[in-house]
Amino acid sequence: MICIKENLTRVRERIAAACRRSGRAPENVKLLAISKTFPPESIRSAYEAGLRAFGENRVQEAQAKRPALSDLNIMWHLVGHLQTNKAKAARELFHWVHSVDSFRLAQKLDQATASGGARLPVLLEVNLGGEESKAGVGESEIIQLAEQVSRLATLEVRGLMVIPPFFDDPEQARPYFRRLRELAQMIDSRNIADLSMQER
Repeated sequence: MICIKENLTRVRERIAAACRRSGRAPENVKLLAISKTFPPESIRSAYEAGLRAFGENRVQEAQAKRPALSDLNIMWHLVGHLQTNKAKAARELFHWVHSVDSFRLAQKLDQATASGGARLPVLLEVNLGGEESKAGVGESEIIQLAEQVSRLATLEVRGLMVIPPFFDDPEQARPYFRRLRELAQMIDSRNIADLSMQER
């Protein structure tokens, strides 16, 4: 527990310092704890330390963990690749989906919504590195995908997500993050405000 608290303090200090350098307000940065592979007990400890949003990579793993954490007011995010045949389960488990990478997947998520259900915030995944091993649409396709998904009744396009190529020097990933911000600005929607920038 102490370790989690200390780590969280350090992360928030780094966020605050980065915001000062870039002229941004720290409250505009959302901290998402990636909880994949961690047991429910660790997630509970992180929640008690002050974290409220957790990201899971797989539908099955989230299904196994959530019953043990049902008493906590957690905002669950799916950050991993989502197969269309798991769209219904994902819709029931997660409050956000970060990895919409095709209109077909978006349609499946839209169809999985119960009548009168809340709209699901989604991020569209962009493959800026052109890596065959990673999901996501190319940047030349992202505007069209955003337009298509925004017409679906139960989804709300809130932003973009990218996983840049792996570099030994994290500074080399910065151009990918800058390009993601540029693409978000090109989409011309007041809702495109969230950018999920993951390093793996």
